[in-house]
Amino acid sequence: MTAPGQQILVEDTLRQLRLPTMAREYPQYVRQAQEAGEAYEGFLLALATRELEQRHTNRVERRLQEARFPLLKTLEKTDLNKWPGFDAVQVRQYAECHYISRRENLVLLGKHGTGKTHAATVFGVEACRRGHRVFFTTAAHLANTLIEAREERLLKRTLAKLARYDLMILDEVGYIPFSAEGAQLLFQVFSDRYEKASLIVTSNLPFAQWTSVFGEASLTAALLDRLTHHCAIHEFDWESIRFTESLKRNTLKRKDKIKGGKG
Repeated sequence: MTAPGQQILVEDTLRQLRLPTMAREYPQYVRQAQEAGEAYEGFLLALATRELEQRHTNRVERRLQEARFPLLKTLEKTDLNKWPGFDAVQVRQYAECHYISRRENLVLLGKHGTGKTHAATVFGVEACRRGHRVFFTTAAHLANTLIEAREERLLKRTLAKLARYDLMILDEVGYIPFSAEGAQLLFQVFSDRYEKASLIVTSNLPFAQWTSVFGEASLTAALLDRLTHHCAIHEFDWESIRFTESLKRNTLKRKDKIKGGKG
């Protein structure tokens, strides 16, 4: 059989075996092996390794899409100095996702603009990279989704879908008060995940004020009891990062204007 004919059969066989990266990059690796005088085992290992790398990349991309992050924030592009009260060693430990394996929770409390959502997203992205299924949502959106599911008699299915995520990120608890129905349904989510899967919750309110958004004191207490039992709590008690950066930009602009006027 001619070399071109053999190449076509090899590529077709690899596709049937569902090895698309090997099928696509096989000719390139053949040329490289021939030029380097590489043994067959080395050539096959390099090609198989490339297939595994691409599969891992594809899996991570699917998890990131499934997570529905509003914006992608990664650890390598994050300036940890902007979180002065958050130890860099702790950040990297959370990035390793041991808390997910232990089914523990993280709660990030603080004023708006301090980086809580950014941090939650960074930890969510790292969880995706390490093979965990992640779902990001705001508390208000989840409450509305659950109410709609109940009205359409899809609540059981919706709760079962949420339970399959290794990590749920519930953002912005405290910005909008929930209806009695919404609060009860959110409590059910917290209860379903208790000691079974992890939560990251961000809030602008201290726990003492959560009754103002969940309404009933006994429900709020029961929810907090489940959330904080196996939990690390971090307070983002510094000034708003966005506000601070805005002040710096305005200060620089004023200085530039003064210099320009003197010229």
